Amino acid sequence: MEEVERLAAESAVVIFSVSTCCMCHAVKRLFWGMGVSAAVVELDEDPRAEEIDRALARLLGSRPAGGTPVPVVFIGGKLVGAMDRVMAAHINGTLVPLLKEAGALWL
Repeated sequence: MEEVERLAAESAVVIFSVSTCCMCHAVKRLFWGMGVSAAVVELDEDPRAEEIDRALARLLGSRPAGGTPVPVVFIGGKLVGAMDRVMAAHINGTLVPLLKEAGALWL
């Protein structure tokens, strides 16, 4: 759990991802398209993946049989959630203020 909290606090936006996941790609493109430079932790390329996956599952309050649903996004060190929460925040207009508050977006 400490590792996830440490990683989440290192950058304004942190995305826990899997490099071959199309939903992860879509979220990364959303942020990059907005001009946000997110730190990305590719779980399929990280030796701590199993530990991180368990911590993310606890934070999300789930114990999925196939692993944690990715992407998982943190903004300003706070858990935003998986794809559904990020897209909902984008659609309802709360994503940009979160990014500005975290210092990830200046416009």
